[in-house]
Amino acid sequence: MQRTKAEDAMALADNSSRYARLLDHAQGDIGFYRPVGTDPQQPHQRDEAYIVHSGTGTFVCAGERCAFAPGDVLYVPAGAEHRFEEFSDDFTTWVVFFGPRPTPSAG
Repeated sequence: MQRTKAEDAMALADNSSRYARLLDHAQGDIGFYRPVGTDPQQPHQRDEAYIVHSGTGTFVCAGERCAFAPGDVLYVPAGAEHRFEEFSDDFTTWVVFFGPRPTPSAG
């Protein structure tokens, strides 16, 4: 069993890091994300879900745009271009990566 408090994640994300990983498991990861200014994300190799903790803005995924607010859940399939735009200064979100972690390719 692993236990992490939300306050610990928020403290990590408030310091120099934009992302704090709370649970690291081969079948899924949970983290806390707090972009500052811009969102520099690149597509990920696993499906993911964002659970908006605070703030508002616009989410862009695979060319589609939608407004978001606290409590919204946003799904991103593996490999999809996505980012948060025009988000408020207090924007934070939980991040859940799920499915098996990709194995490194040989060669």
